[in-house]
Amino acid sequence: MPSPDEIRAGQRTAWANLSAGWDKWDPVILEQLAPVGAAMIERIDPVAGRRYLDIASGTGEPGLSIARAVPGARVVLTDLVAEMLEIAARRAEAQGLANVETQVCSADDLPFDDATFDGVAVRFGYMFFPDLSAATAEFVRVLAPGGRLCASVWVDPDRNPWTTIAMQAIATEVALPAPDPDGPSMYRCAAPGAVAARYEAAGLRDVAEWDVDVELVTRSPAEYWAMISEHVSLAFAALQQVDDVTRARVGARAMAQVQAFERDGVVRVPGAARCVVGTKPDAA
Repeated sequence: MPSPDEIRAGQRTAWANLSAGWDKWDPVILEQLAPVGAAMIERIDPVAGRRYLDIASGTGEPGLSIARAVPGARVVLTDLVAEMLEIAARRAEAQGLANVETQVCSADDLPFDDATFDGVAVRFGYMFFPDLSAATAEFVRVLAPGGRLCASVWVDPDRNPWTTIAMQAIATEVALPAPDPDGPSMYRCAAPGAVAARYEAAGLRDVAEWDVDVELVTRSPAEYWAMISEHVSLAFAALQQVDDVTRARVGARAMAQVQAFERDGVVRVPGAARCVVGTKPDAA
């Protein structure tokens, strides 16, 4: 089994290669994941004069939304991949957000003092950390007493046809490795209570979880396939293994399947995520 350092090195390379796809499809991704970001921000409840940390921020969410909603707050965006944070910084500048800074770092080795932040957000990064317990302990360490940690993860694949349609089509041509139940993968934290148990083990209290529905909206099956193949990490990696003819065949299968979700010229494919929040107890 690869070491955490080896896993992080592979992730850094993979996500750097995906950064162009995320940049290209950012408007579609933002629309799809907006309900999750909004739910997380509501529970973190940011206020002016305080500091907030966005872990695995990628192209900047939900941190940029926090900075935009509460101009008097300070927001730090972190990610393992510099190329992703460059996009986030560019977005912050375009939106005139002066209360944002970025920091390239690993989630389980944060370069911040204890009790630095009043809220920590982790949108769809949690399941990819090599050591979930170590990462959770770091989030709690940098969280101030009374502050909240809120993360989101994907639930069961059957409730996320937006990605399973594409991956099933790819599997007809590419031998996909079975995910390691203890290793980073998209659905690693799908089981109810999986994240909540780690929160409680790390000392958080008032832990709660709830599901949030999302919807991937594209203008056609072709746009759906282009978007998925250029920004979903497992799909992108698998498609690098095949030639153009095979890739076209896989795409045709995926587009045929996703047509079931097309109405009035718009493709709307559902999905579901789980948000988990916990509070750091006040100092005794």
